[in-house]
Amino acid sequence: MALCRLRGGAAGHCHQKAHPGGSLPAGQHRHLCRLRPPVGAKRGAGGHGSHHGAGQGPETKGFAGRGFSEIELLGLAPGNDEGQSDRVTRQADAAAETVVDITGEKGGDLRLSLKGPVCLDNFSQVQESLQSLWSRLQPRSLTLDLGQVGYLDSAGALILVEFQAQARERRVPLEVKGLSPRLRDVLEIIHPEGLAQPSLRPAPQPPDFVSLMGQGFLSFVQDFIELHIFLGELLFALGRACRHPGEVRWSEVLLTMKRMGLDGLPILSLMSVLLGMVIAFMSALQLQQFGATLYVASLVSISMVKELGPILTAILVAGRSGSAFAAEIGTMQVNEEVDALLVMGFDPLGFLAVPKVLASVLVVPILTVYASFFGILGGLMVGVALLDLTLYTYVNESYLVLTVFDIVTTLLKVAVFGVTIAAIGCQRGFKVRGGAEAVGIQTTSAVVASLFMIIVIDSVFAVVLHYAR
Repeated sequence: MALCRLRGGAAGHCHQKAHPGGSLPAGQHRHLCRLRPPVGAKRGAGGHGSHHGAGQGPETKGFAGRGFSEIELLGLAPGNDEGQSDRVTRQADAAAETVVDITGEKGGDLRLSLKGPVCLDNFSQVQESLQSLWSRLQPRSLTLDLGQVGYLDSAGALILVEFQAQARERRVPLEVKGLSPRLRDVLEIIHPEGLAQPSLRPAPQPPDFVSLMGQGFLSFVQDFIELHIFLGELLFALGRACRHPGEVRWSEVLLTMKRMGLDGLPILSLMSVLLGMVIAFMSALQLQQFGATLYVASLVSISMVKELGPILTAILVAGRSGSAFAAEIGTMQVNEEVDALLVMGFDPLGFLAVPKVLASVLVVPILTVYASFFGILGGLMVGVALLDLTLYTYVNESYLVLTVFDIVTTLLKVAVFGVTIAAIGCQRGFKVRGGAEAVGIQTTSAVVASLFMIIVIDSVFAVVLHYAR
């Protein structure tokens, strides 16, 4: 016989027992598990555990979390008369020892006999004994004998009903024997369908088209308001920087200019040359039909200087630098470095955002001139190589078609692009809340919002400049 400590402070004895009148058939064993009530169980008259119904006192709280109140913890001891003697008998039965008798062979037909009380006091012990049977013995069929159950309350009934449900799930035939009318009355307290009943809270329904449109519109309005509030605060910070230029971190401005401009020249040069070559080649295919290949130079020059050069530069800066601004400030938010700046008395906008905005205003126009030049150069390569245009003819045509007004308005437009890209990147970075996932979300949002605003600003400039000229 081995003494084993069970969960909940109860002790149990498990041993193999010889079959009365002789040994069991070959391969069959009989297992006895004796389960005692917890050591701290409340005692009633005569030293026995007492119940209010089937249990009272603090023991009922452990089971109340399962959805049962103290009033619901009813218990019946079969075969007793009503009255004071019946209550004393129930108390004695509840404090008695529980025996789980399993007869049979592993993987075959098993007979399971419960002897003694099955109640709240030994709830966890009986439940563990029955649930371990599935993995330990893997029965093919089961016979559950309740004829010697001395006491059963609603907690014990829950164990038995759950055991029956598990047998149905595993498709193991289960036959219940020895079920007296009084035990059946207690078992009827538990409704099997209630164990698998879904939550009373209705399942969330997927939003319809109107809801999605409304949520998207409200989100857009909220972002629009937050962005303009940030722009207002940023303008105050820039005004302070103009009044007190010594407070600006010019070393950070130069470092940001290097990262935005010098580090991006190779990819910008390649993209501009290829774009100029494509425009020249595609336009030449159409102009050759009219013998007007000379106008390829003017077409490439106007498109690169007024539209494609600024748009290409702004998209590249938004993808490289705008996302970097959002990720940098967002990571500082996650690491609480922005809060540290506030504690030390620094203005986060002046310390972090102003250098990036100043660098963008200075670098983006320079990059636009660079991109426009390489775009015209790409068109020149196609014109000289394929269209029999001379170098002088191409350059002269480009010079004649471009005006100072076109160049100045383009530089003004790309300066606005630079402020917008830097402001959106910084605003999305300051908006980060949470962890690394939030940094990624806001970084993506910064790029998307920057591209959207670039197209909007370009459209506004196109309309305004058309009527202003």
